[in-house]
Amino acid sequence: MSAPLLVVHHDRVELAAAAAGRLVTRVADAQAARGAASIVLTGGGIGIATLAAVARSPARFAVDWAHLDVWWGDERYLPTGHPDRNETQARQALLGAVPVDPARIHPIPATDGRGGGDPDVAAGDYATELAAATRPENHADVPTFDVLMLGVGPDGHVASLFPDQPALYERERTVVAVRGAPKPPPTRITLTFPAIRAAAEVWLVVAGEDKAAAVRMALSGAGELQVPASGARGRQRTLWLLDRAAAAQLPRGLERIASP
Repeated sequence: MSAPLLVVHHDRVELAAAAAGRLVTRVADAQAARGAASIVLTGGGIGIATLAAVARSPARFAVDWAHLDVWWGDERYLPTGHPDRNETQARQALLGAVPVDPARIHPIPATDGRGGGDPDVAAGDYATELAAATRPENHADVPTFDVLMLGVGPDGHVASLFPDQPALYERERTVVAVRGAPKPPPTRITLTFPAIRAAAEVWLVVAGEDKAAAVRMALSGAGELQVPASGARGRQRTLWLLDRAAAAQLPRGLERIASP
């Protein structure tokens, strides 16, 4: 697993624009190398702002949208089209504005979709879909995502992996249902650490003063059971993309890289 690298931007607007630029470049590079790319999206304010920045950017034309697979790291278990679903927000911010092949958009099942309202069945169905998209040479149960994006909550959660919750202990399954989440809605579906750590690059995109303590703890060696963000790492690269407010309490000695 890769050691974290940090990039600090002036504010959330600059952060969203810069993360959007990085995402376009990373996808275009992967497509140039292999003909296709695979990304995992996140929700939350800065995650959706990043997608909206991609939609506004002239650089979006560098992406071959017809050869991009789109997945999600977690989802609120709500009906299709519900405004609180990460899928709904992503479609409004970006996916509805670019020519993505509908067959390559892989939303996590909704309450009115596969699974018939049972989140465990829905989680199992998503795990099966991930496994089916995996190339045999990967010897894994999920694709090697080119980029997996995550937000970080004030409590240090990523995806729907909350501190001290049972999903943090999962080491076999790639997708699980979450019940009793400490923020609404209580029922969710999330990738587990084994799936997250299969990504080539994991990007934690974080904005706001209310996240500063969680960022500090995650980068100071806190355990992943107490601060799940500390357990989110990519095989090749782990990037923390921050605004100054979220970076206000950073521990000393961490390696930083220049912003683009």
